[in-house]
Amino acid sequence: MGELFAPTHLIILFFLAIPLLGIHFLPTIVAGIRRANNFGWILAINFFLGWTFVGWVVALIWAFRDTSRDVVVYAPPPPYTR
Repeated sequence: MGELFAPTHLIILFFLAIPLLGIHFLPTIVAGIRRANNFGWILAINFFLGWTFVGWVVALIWAFRDTSRDVVVYAPPPPYTR
């Protein structure tokens, strides 16, 4: 069996944990990149219920559908004058 905290076990754990945590917190990452209005709620749902598949999917859908805090306004072109 070997020792549980052997250096090779820690390296394997590190390289498995980082991608899995990234996948787990994907809804929070998406909400942060999109600057979602309800970022705190999405983070809370993802943190507390993300371990369930339903909670993770709800947080992911909410992250994609929530409106952004940034408002983009396109100004019309200036009037044409001669």
